[in-house]
Amino acid sequence: MTGFSDLAGVASGGLVGFVLGLIGGGGSILAVPLLVYGVGVASAHVAIGTSAVAVAISAALNLVGYARSGNVKWPCALVFAAAGVGGAAAGSHLGKAVDGGRLLLLFGLLMLGVSAAMLLRRDDGGDPGVRLTPESAGRLLPRLVGFGGAVGALAGFFGIGGGFLVVPGLLASTRMPLIVAIGSSLVAVTAFGATTAASYAWSGLVDWRLVAMFVAGGLAGGLGGATLARRLAARKALLSRLFALVVAATGLYVVVRSLGAF
Repeated sequence: MTGFSDLAGVASGGLVGFVLGLIGGGGSILAVPLLVYGVGVASAHVAIGTSAVAVAISAALNLVGYARSGNVKWPCALVFAAAGVGGAAAGSHLGKAVDGGRLLLLFGLLMLGVSAAMLLRRDDGGDPGVRLTPESAGRLLPRLVGFGGAVGALAGFFGIGGGFLVVPGLLASTRMPLIVAIGSSLVAVTAFGATTAASYAWSGLVDWRLVAMFVAGGLAGGLGGATLARRLAARKALLSRLFALVVAATGLYVVVRSLGAF
């Protein structure tokens, strides 16, 4: 059984890494269902804690590639991440007090709502020149702090890196291009994931062997996903729809499986 779990962990990590590299978010969305339904982790809370550690590490590794290609708006990303860290800590504390089955159901419903908002959003290409400066701070800073805090709280509550929420949050608060929002989101995904992971690890809710398997698979998957994202960058509408459809498909699966458990 251990051999199967290891193999399933590596394969799941590869898929999560690929999605993280491709769309910046969604990796953590996939990680929890994969651990519960694919690898066979019995406890939803252990799956959440394990995924938080693995996704934080995978996101940090994928961030390197995006930074090298110039697709990270560091000031915006750092403010967004800093605003969300406190929210992630509070959210993870509350999440551990909620029944695991209900947590997964709420998780799936949130994913469906976000995917619908992304599909209905009009993609005008964004503003490649957006920057957080003393001149633009009055306009951008309140939005970055507000969205960052809210996304961090949700990320901590559901035990996710939050990338599928960070990307829409960055788009709404700054109007940066999607490919740049994807790269910038990995800063927050790393920070939120690490904050959530620390909380769950402190409670003994992390399977460190599975973390190693996930990260091993995620290295190869992340390289492939980032390469494909750069090729799709010119086709912004396609990349945006792909992001939304990944979130919708996974959210629907989680909702159906969660309802079946009641």
